Amino acid sequence: MNWTTLLCTERIRSHAGGTGSADLRSEFEKDYHRIIGSASFRRLQDKTQVFPLDNSDFIRTRLTHSLEVASIARSLGQNISQYIIRNQRDRSFDLQTQSDVCSIVECAGLIHDIGNPPFGHFGETTIRDWFRENLPRLTFEGRPLPEILSPQMLADFYNFEGNAQALRLVTKLHFLVDENGMNLTCALLGTIIKYPVSSLEVNKSSGNIKDKKPGYFYADRDIFEKIQTATGTNGRRHPLCFILEAADDIAYLTADIEDAYRKGFISYRLLLEELRSEEVLTRMLPQEQRTYLEMVSRLERKYENGLKRGVADPEGYAVSNWIVTVQGFLISCATYGFTKNYRAIMEGSYPVDLFCRSHGSALHDRLSDIAWRYVFVSRPIFKTELAAATVLQYLLDKFIPAAINYDTGNRLTDVQDKLMTLVSENYKSVYRRQAEGKSPQERLYLRLLLITDHICGMTDSYAKRLYQELNGID
Repeated sequence: MNWTTLLCTERIRSHAGGTGSADLRSEFEKDYHRIIGSASFRRLQDKTQVFPLDNSDFIRTRLTHSLEVASIARSLGQNISQYIIRNQRDRSFDLQTQSDVCSIVECAGLIHDIGNPPFGHFGETTIRDWFRENLPRLTFEGRPLPEILSPQMLADFYNFEGNAQALRLVTKLHFLVDENGMNLTCALLGTIIKYPVSSLEVNKSSGNIKDKKPGYFYADRDIFEKIQTATGTNGRRHPLCFILEAADDIAYLTADIEDAYRKGFISYRLLLEELRSEEVLTRMLPQEQRTYLEMVSRLERKYENGLKRGVADPEGYAVSNWIVTVQGFLISCATYGFTKNYRAIMEGSYPVDLFCRSHGSALHDRLSDIAWRYVFVSRPIFKTELAAATVLQYLLDKFIPAAINYDTGNRLTDVQDKLMTLVSENYKSVYRRQAEGKSPQERLYLRLLLITDHICGMTDSYAKRLYQELNGID
């Protein structure tokens, strides 16, 4: 792969008109403004990061998380670009390349979660589980749906993925001018495709991170193929995807710890105790352990500094300030991971994340483990996730059967007919455009996808409110 092709400025819809425009922005700067001004991006302010429907102003939403990822991604892009230029790792990589890289990864950070359904990643799990349990029981004109749909169509629902939905949203569902969505550059679209495989090609045991999840739906294979051809990736990860993924990891790992402290899930003392666990330290190599313990000791020094300053909450002061230090450390580690493995990344043969072979891997893994045990498997989170599952399962129970016979000439019940009027007219127009001239099999698939489009477009509050309204709950 080469940067000239990777940083492709082509869009699915080419520009109309000639040259001479007064707009002096780069194509990637135009992408930024298209994203910032979109309703889909604004809706992230009411979508869960970790704590569903939380009333605290401090706790992060998908919007604040995305802004943090964008900021970290830009910093990573800057660091990596400067290293490549100064050390002449690639003579084709110049200052303009650096500027474009920073703009692209910043934009990618803004939209990397834009396709996620309400209630965070648990929403994705609920959607997958619902289809696996219910789709075999549903019929169309007397036939079970699994007998009608192709293996990939079924796999799209059984392995439903927010990353694939993000590509769908920005290329087709976001209606601004026409059916091309935000009409973003191919370089940016290539960067957000973390998993350049279909739902049938997912292989979690392959040893290559790109095969972990599906990156696009069958309905969007045409867009995926155009992006791959335009950027020259051809089944490989776009190199900037590694930067985006590292920025996402840094943002959520550090934010989860800080939010967990603020919510009372973990205390300063318990965090310190977990970080200094002998069981964890004994598994580290000597150099790795020294680096890790130096980062842990900085948390203690932050606390001591807070005491000296006489701050009201020295423990909170220590945690918040240490988080900033950890972010800087992990940015350095990810920079090392990218530049050290530059050739393999550019060849498309690098199979793991940027932390895996750096001094930051131990801290990265430990923070992830702490957040999982003290937040994600805690009773309060379980309660809110169970409530979220009730909402999403109910909506799927109602809307999917209505969609099966929608636009077929078959009779819908009065309730189903009314339910379909609640589905976004924009999404229904996207369905009609895609379904035109397609086989009955694909039209059925697209009707099911219409409902996942509709539900993924909901905010947490809207999904909850719709559930209450449909159940007559005041």
